[in-house]
Amino acid sequence: MQKFLLFSIFILLSSSLLSDVIQGPYYLDNANIDRDPITDIALPTGFEATVFADVDGYARHIAVRDDGTVYLALTVRMGRGSNMGIVAMQDTDNDGTADIIESFATHIPGTALQFYDNYLYFGSKTAIYRFEFEGDNILPIGDPEIVVDGFPEQGRHEAKTFAIDDQDNLFVNVGTPSNSCAEEFRTIDSPGMDPCPHLEIQSGVWKFSASTLNQTQADDGIKFATGIRNAVAIEWSDEHKKIYFLNHGRDALFLLYPEFYSAEDSAELPSEEMHILTEGADYGWPYTYFDHMKGQRMLAPEYGGNGQVVADEDKYQTPIANFPGHWAPNDMMFYKGDQFPEYFKNGAFVVWHGSWNRAPIQQAGYKVTFSPFINDMPTGDWQDFANKFAGQRVLENPADAVHRPTGIAEGINGEVYVSSTVSGRVWQIKYVGE
Repeated sequence: MQKFLLFSIFILLSSSLLSDVIQGPYYLDNANIDRDPITDIALPTGFEATVFADVDGYARHIAVRDDGTVYLALTVRMGRGSNMGIVAMQDTDNDGTADIIESFATHIPGTALQFYDNYLYFGSKTAIYRFEFEGDNILPIGDPEIVVDGFPEQGRHEAKTFAIDDQDNLFVNVGTPSNSCAEEFRTIDSPGMDPCPHLEIQSGVWKFSASTLNQTQADDGIKFATGIRNAVAIEWSDEHKKIYFLNHGRDALFLLYPEFYSAEDSAELPSEEMHILTEGADYGWPYTYFDHMKGQRMLAPEYGGNGQVVADEDKYQTPIANFPGHWAPNDMMFYKGDQFPEYFKNGAFVVWHGSWNRAPIQQAGYKVTFSPFINDMPTGDWQDFANKFAGQRVLENPADAVHRPTGIAEGINGEVYVSSTVSGRVWQIKYVGE
């Protein structure tokens, strides 16, 4: 017991030091700030939230049209959620709550949403669609058009999130159906397959034309980058002229290799990594993982690692920022508006869905963090921006979380919208001043 308490203290200190949690000018004091009784979340001083909508369904990402209409994706995942498609929401009286709510494409489960060239792009589990709008109607006209089809069907990491740059390029995340590409899934000491077959059509980002219809991954896709387990959070920054993403790290180091890792090691490792998307780059999965406490990329145990063997630094990309393990980065957004203080301009908000596998340490994540940028790189510092979504100070079972944040988008007046999967709630966050 004493050993565990000492290790827990070490983990807390090392997470703070190595992850560079900061107390910026709009710092959220998690120890002394309670959840708001109406919105269920906590924000820094000067910010205010309203419950924009409570939607029946497993909510995912958000997009905002240039008239202010908010669109929310719904999906079905592992038996959770019954409604699918897209929900359109308008706040006509500007009180921070949607008073018009309508649905469409209710036969398609999906995650990613983005407006581009006056179309709403929607990523399902196997395709990218787009919807056309006309006039002030919040619902699209006609049937959805297929932009890209033919992605593999898979039961894990199936969300086809994407980013579109300013050169008409569409970059699609194709996650891996595996944890570590072992010969036998989640089996103790099962060696990794080499080469890993998932790297052929999965575990990377594929490039397409954003404006061309009826493309397929096999015929039209260009394998842009590889070694990415699942980049659910992927975003183009118009200011920085780059695509950034965060990778979901692997699981079960202690469960599969107890001779090399303790339960406490496995709770904290590996790092959740932030990267710049670079053509031809290899980001290390499944052969490696990044250890944010050592500050090094390590060889995965399925491929001869033991928690101490450092991977080839020249072969794989180094993260531009690191976060504690298993927080599950599900979305990110670069703030462009003028409503929030200048401190937030062109920095990155990251939405953390929350962990399920950090025992014996309590579950963590379930928050929105902010990373300031200098030029096109994060400063290395990050801070909590919105928290208390889980609803419990000590969360042992993720099923007990009241909310699990998953999507984020900026409104036309600089306000920010955040969604929750398990509750279907959407919040509107504004800066009102101190």
